[in-house]
Amino acid sequence: MDVSIVVLAAGQGSRMKSSLPKVLHYLAGQPLAAHVVNVARQFTPDISLVIGHGAEQVRQYFAGQPLKFCVQTEQLGTGHAVSQALPLLPKEGAVLILYGDVPLTRADTLQRLIDQVTDKSMGLLTVKLEDPSGYGRIVRDAAGQVTSIVEHKDALPEQLAINEINSGIIALPAWALHDWLPSLSNQNAQGEYYLTDLIAIAVGKGVVVNTVQPSFEEETLGVNNRVQLAQLERWHQQQIATELMTQGVTLMDPARIDVRGSLLAGQDCLIDVNCLFEGTVTLANNVTIGPNCVLRNATIGTGTVIEANTLIDGASVGASAQVGPFARLRPGTELADYTKIGNFVETKKAIIGVGSKVNHLSYIGDTVIGTGSNIGAGTISCNYDGVNKYATEIGNNAFVGSNSTLVAPVVIRDGAFVGAGSVITKTAPADQLTLGRSRQVTIAKWQKPVKQ
Repeated sequence: MDVSIVVLAAGQGSRMKSSLPKVLHYLAGQPLAAHVVNVARQFTPDISLVIGHGAEQVRQYFAGQPLKFCVQTEQLGTGHAVSQALPLLPKEGAVLILYGDVPLTRADTLQRLIDQVTDKSMGLLTVKLEDPSGYGRIVRDAAGQVTSIVEHKDALPEQLAINEINSGIIALPAWALHDWLPSLSNQNAQGEYYLTDLIAIAVGKGVVVNTVQPSFEEETLGVNNRVQLAQLERWHQQQIATELMTQGVTLMDPARIDVRGSLLAGQDCLIDVNCLFEGTVTLANNVTIGPNCVLRNATIGTGTVIEANTLIDGASVGASAQVGPFARLRPGTELADYTKIGNFVETKKAIIGVGSKVNHLSYIGDTVIGTGSNIGAGTISCNYDGVNKYATEIGNNAFVGSNSTLVAPVVIRDGAFVGAGSVITKTAPADQLTLGRSRQVTIAKWQKPVKQ
């Protein structure tokens, strides 16, 4: 059965105490609503996003994405919100209704929910909570069949004792949504149009209401304030840590890792404490990541060691390399196998060949280095003249002495040896020593200054 999805993302979120719409607050590196839209895309491209508070900000974030936007100008309840998308929904198939502030519902849970939908049945995601305060209760008959949902403020004392609650996430036949939604009433304590009233209508029409329970109650939890946001963040990170360890990764402390994107790690990797992974990061087998490292959109080869306090951003590192501590690899950096980038070295758009080393206190930008070359401490590639960037080329088996300045555009040929403290502005020939120093002078009879 084809499915269409409606994501409700129009709420103000006043308890967030923020000028940013609630659904744009970040969890694990992306907005709450983005989590929901991403899981929705696993089922269908037919996604309608109902926006309201901060509509332009939400629209701007999702600009260019294949979404249908519907604006709810007045906040008159969930039923009213879904009605804004009704003209865009087909009258056949199934409709799944999700919430932009409930970010962690899993695809397998939603699939089980969708599977409940036929022309004569619908699916309702429920969960049992120790403290159901504030949630709508699931009312069942003596045979255990769902008969209705009663909101907390409208519940009788015996109904308040029910601990099975409505998550708000439902899947139902499209024809039923089109037929029933216009008949909703706002005659309740809130004066709103409740989507949950569809359950009583379904029962009255002989449509069976099947319930599905999630694997974790956190899949159904929404975010109403920053405390809840932080709690869901930590739970989500715990799930990621558990999955990594199950796949053969050693985490020195599972409570001190943050993944804000996708981390794919091979076997026997070791990740020390306080590491942050953003974007798409791939670690091959036997990679070691030291403490306090940040990896963003990076690929790390087999057996490579990333020492403490290293930032790798938009870079790739080959096998059996060593990077850090306190190194920074900026976008466009490509390190081949057996390379070494030492402490306090920064690279940018640097392509460094097999076995080459930049060990200490250097900046290498817009540079291509061949194989087996050694770049001494304090070397600077001067790639920027204030307006334009220029390239430096260093060949195979070259040696650049400490505290050298390479003024681009410039070429250091294969086997060239640049003496320490040189300023190189012209090509350094292959297999020769090139110096670019001013002459050393000693001033005779020099008098040391005396304090006045």
